[in-house]
Amino acid sequence: MGNFLTGRAVAVTGAGRGIGRAVALAAAAEGASVVVNDYGVSMDGGSPSSEVAEAVVKEIEAAGGRAVAVADDISTMAGGQRVVDTALSAFGRLDGVVCVAGILRERMLFNMTEDEWDPVIATHLKGTFTVFRAASAVMRAQRSGTLIGFTSGSHQGSYSQANYSAAKGGIISLVRSAALGLHKYGVTANAVAPVARTRMSAGVPMELTEIGEPEDVAALVVYLLSERARQAEVTGQVYTVAGPKIAVWAQPRELRSAYACGGWTPQSIAEALPGSVGVDPMPLLPRPPG
Repeated sequence: MGNFLTGRAVAVTGAGRGIGRAVALAAAAEGASVVVNDYGVSMDGGSPSSEVAEAVVKEIEAAGGRAVAVADDISTMAGGQRVVDTALSAFGRLDGVVCVAGILRERMLFNMTEDEWDPVIATHLKGTFTVFRAASAVMRAQRSGTLIGFTSGSHQGSYSQANYSAAKGGIISLVRSAALGLHKYGVTANAVAPVARTRMSAGVPMELTEIGEPEDVAALVVYLLSERARQAEVTGQVYTVAGPKIAVWAQPRELRSAYACGGWTPQSIAEALPGSVGVDPMPLLPRPPG
């Protein structure tokens, strides 16, 4: 076992499988006590089972670490609070939370139903909020802590995952808001956009030219949870991990602007906008030939 997180307590949602499991195991291997949260559902959010969280706890304990399982649904306020309360009752502290839990219900936008939209937003976006909300109150009081949300390159948009993309874009804004609002209390917040081989990435509707393993992602998360990242003042950032590559995403900013004396009209916009302001091409949108 290492010592990168010795003496710290962290909670990881979606920790029963895939990247969440890798994060929980890596954090424990670096000395952290870990709350392993997983509702145990299938990829579409059905058939919950508490066994997956318990299995990861047994792995951690077998390796000499400390862990406790929580099988609550973090899309509810009570579930998010229970994750945090469990860390406090089991370990007496909470130094970081990592929100990995997510589901998929793919459908083209013009066919998507409310039953396909709501659970995805609830699990990804609200599930990150409920845990952040409960954890941030503890961290504000102790004036230290780390919040980590999981987003995706799909926040740029997706052909058949409008629900998933909207949730992942929302997580980025939530993370940035947390970084701004909690900075004066010594709390950091960052987002990770992983590209790794998991049961969810197997259904991505495009070829992934850069991809790694869950353990690659876990290494970055352990760093972000550590005192080293805190000392470097890493906050409000979005990082991609794809095998050997780590990349940082740009902060939102204006690219170009134009001004009109006396205000704009549709006609003056039509004349000025294409040449003066223009567009910022979508990376995923097919470009016309020529």
